[in-house]
Amino acid sequence: MRLDDIPESGNVEDRRGMKTTGLAAGGGGILIVILALIFGIDPNQLGLVGQQGPLAPQPEASPTSAPRDGYKQFASKVLGTTEAVWNNLFQKNGYGAYKQPKMVLFSEAVKTNGCGSAPAAVGPFYCPADHTVYLDPTFFDELERKLGGSKAEFSQAYVIAHEVGHHVQNLRGYSARADAKRKTRQENEYSIRLELQADYLAGVWAHHAERTFKILERGDTEEAVKTARAIGDNRIQQKARGWVSPEGFNHGTDRQRAAAFTQGLRTGDARQRKLDLFFDEKATPFNPKTGELRNSELFGF
Repeated sequence: MRLDDIPESGNVEDRRGMKTTGLAAGGGGILIVILALIFGIDPNQLGLVGQQGPLAPQPEASPTSAPRDGYKQFASKVLGTTEAVWNNLFQKNGYGAYKQPKMVLFSEAVKTNGCGSAPAAVGPFYCPADHTVYLDPTFFDELERKLGGSKAEFSQAYVIAHEVGHHVQNLRGYSARADAKRKTRQENEYSIRLELQADYLAGVWAHHAERTFKILERGDTEEAVKTARAIGDNRIQQKARGWVSPEGFNHGTDRQRAAAFTQGLRTGDARQRKLDLFFDEKATPFNPKTGELRNSELFGF
């Protein structure tokens, strides 16, 4: 992945090395509950994915020195490309001004402003209450070692872009559509719709970032697709407990996650008509027996 000449975003804060304690909250993270099973955390401590309400006050983090490993620079450049892409696409599509999200790098655990505190094992997540993406970079070592994903730079950028996709969804009202289905029989279905749309938005980012900045090198997209497949619900359930239960899916199957990202990368289409298809129950029906959506325009099958 080529990032040498890309300007850095000023919206990244490095809290690595700080100590935070407290229970976890959800936040539209890329893995959340199933990862907890793999990493040995009690899932009952993880709250609801996408939870926005404030939790009980948590202890403040104690400051220490963040590692000087260049990761903040990498994350700042990736976030900078998302800012450029979405600033342009919001203007082009008449969506109004794009409000840039923040990003916080942390280690072990982190305190959010509105989504409580979370341990690193929940994976990268977006907190809609404070418009912030939270990321422990050591997640990518676990992603590769325990889930068979990739920790290549563009794979990491895909994960960041997926979480920024949740921010775009929050701004455009798609998150509210999924929130409206909480505690209903369609809760998991709409979570899948939201997550697959975020994968698609990550692909849209990659399409335009390549056109603007020429970021891609040979093999980059394959590494991102490898990760998209590795974090499919069916793959994670199989690794976590040895069997698959589609009624428990809430992020999408391996093939649909990869397909959504690939279609976004191929088309770069961020028009409202295209994005609305993810939540159109007639055009994009949900099959509870397979845990998949059906729409050839979105997934190619």
